[in-house]
Amino acid sequence: MKIAVITGASSGMGREFVRQIPHFYMNLDELWIISRRKDRLEAIAKTCSVPVRIFAGDLTDPMFLQTVKDTLQRLRPDIRMLVNAAGFGKSGTVLDIAKEEWPAQSEMVRLNCEALTNMTLLCAPYLSQGSRILQIASAAAFAPQPQFAVYAATKSYVLSFSRALGAEWKKKGIYVTAVCPGPVDTEFFERCGQPENPLKKMTMAKAPNVVKQALLDARRKKAVSIFGFWMRALYILVRIVPVSWILNVQTIGKK
Repeated sequence: MKIAVITGASSGMGREFVRQIPHFYMNLDELWIISRRKDRLEAIAKTCSVPVRIFAGDLTDPMFLQTVKDTLQRLRPDIRMLVNAAGFGKSGTVLDIAKEEWPAQSEMVRLNCEALTNMTLLCAPYLSQGSRILQIASAAAFAPQPQFAVYAATKSYVLSFSRALGAEWKKKGIYVTAVCPGPVDTEFFERCGQPENPLKKMTMAKAPNVVKQALLDARRKKAVSIFGFWMRALYILVRIVPVSWILNVQTIGKK
């Protein structure tokens, strides 16, 4: 049984991957979609052209992960694609976020880093030559970001983990792509807070476009998928400019 596994599938980029993957992989037998919101998963499943298996639960809950693991061991599918799209962000200074919603930052680390790693390792035995992994990072991974410190740090982890894993698994013919978009017009900003930076507003991308680019880049075996001219320019810039300069520019007017 050939399948694709998508976490964070109930909204945003995860939901868009559910929509687009069947058009990129015509021979899939099932999509396995994962999110906490069962009602949304059921609604998405009704619109999908491929049979869907729903896993409704919290990826940071060991008991839920065990459920996924048990199903994998029982059915032993051939995972052609894994998309780790589950994650969230919260903007503001570290201390301000802690005062307003004190567990949010540790939850970010658990979901954005720990859960992503756990899902990758759970699926690893069922990947084979030609399988693809897409790890949803962010352009925030390119450099430290005051007012977005923990989120950017978690995405730096995703980018670094993905590139190292891709190097380890290349000989197996398993290809890992870190997806690093800038701001994407999704529900992400309902919890994160609307961007105030004019550059972020100007470079806001549409989820269907970012997902299509990511799938094309995965097909091309690219290690990193970056959508749009401005984010590619940023990727180059941060490799040239000292981090201290970047931090100084970001903190101007925020003291």
